[in-house]
Amino acid sequence: MPGVYTVTQMNSYIKNMFRQDFVLSRISVKGEVSNCKYHTSGHIYFSLKDGQGVMSAIMFAGSAKNLEFRLENGMQVIVSGRIDVYERDGKYQLYANAIEADGQGDLYKQFEALKKSYEEMGYFSPEYKRPIPSFSRRIGIVTAATGAAVHDIMNISYRRNPYVALYLYPALVQGEQAAESIAEGIRTLDEKNLDVLIVGRGGGSMEDLWAFNEEPVIEAVFAAKTPVISAVGHETDFTITDFVADLRAPTPSAAAELAVCDISAIEAQIAAYEKALYTAAVRKISDSKNVLENYRLRLAVFNPVSRIEDGRQYTMQAEERLEKALYQVLAAKRHQMELLAARLNGVSPLAKLGQGYAYVSAEDGTRIRSTADVAEKSLMKIYLKDGYVKAQALEVTHGKGTDA
Repeated sequence: MPGVYTVTQMNSYIKNMFRQDFVLSRISVKGEVSNCKYHTSGHIYFSLKDGQGVMSAIMFAGSAKNLEFRLENGMQVIVSGRIDVYERDGKYQLYANAIEADGQGDLYKQFEALKKSYEEMGYFSPEYKRPIPSFSRRIGIVTAATGAAVHDIMNISYRRNPYVALYLYPALVQGEQAAESIAEGIRTLDEKNLDVLIVGRGGGSMEDLWAFNEEPVIEAVFAAKTPVISAVGHETDFTITDFVADLRAPTPSAAAELAVCDISAIEAQIAAYEKALYTAAVRKISDSKNVLENYRLRLAVFNPVSRIEDGRQYTMQAEERLEKALYQVLAAKRHQMELLAARLNGVSPLAKLGQGYAYVSAEDGTRIRSTADVAEKSLMKIYLKDGYVKAQALEVTHGKGTDA
């Protein structure tokens, strides 16, 4: 069909028209910065806006490295460059070569005025800040029901502690009714006796986040009995809610990490405490056993029964020593007696009689020692080893004895 073109052909045609326009190839545009994002490659993506319109813009890394200040949302700037078409998406944008600061935008000035006002009223004072519980079990969330923020909070919360209960109030976080919706969510969850509230949303321009700078939200956060964590936008985004809340988190994900304790770390800490307690208990028991053993030994030393038994044993040993000594004495005396008996036996009349000698006495028992003791015809007794013989002296001869 004649006159029908593809999308690519149209985009290419329009791109050529833009490039042939001398004004668009070298132009400066004044506006307020919004949706500013620094890419890891070094490129800067942002939008320029005024009261009636918005224009997309990009500054490539080669030009961005020469920028003398950091581009922030709300800045009023003059951007010099060219306007061209991005063929793939079929949209035009401003390709910036240089950016000059042109004061602060009206929205940024309004933000600074609100911040100063609430600060002077004491809304940011440290004495109003409440500590965030270390072991929250019931957490309220005021944010959009379908945004990335609530999913990030849910995922991180479940990963850190699956036993925590989450209560979501699906609020509007952008637009004319957003401030009242967020404030109502804070008041509703504040009445449920929760441990902590997370109030926030994902990133966006200053206009997108403006609901968190409005009075209904500020008053609801300040009046809440439950500790509030503000988690609005990205790390570089700030709202009045961040300063009024009890704690600011750079992102919703960070808010979940601050509100939900890591159950694995707690379990590890409990295990360490159990081990330390067991070690201390074993040491204490061992020390007590040693003390008791010392007391037992001391008691054994002073125990009357033990002392009596020791005395009894000493007496038995003394008795044994005495018996041994007596036995030795008796043995010595017996030996001495045997020696004396042997000597006595050597001079014993009976022993002499046994050797063939005789003992002669008068009839009245008087020993006859000499012939002078014997009268003729007198009676006498002659004792031999096995008895005696009664005899009469027939003849008495005086003088030395002679052999028979």
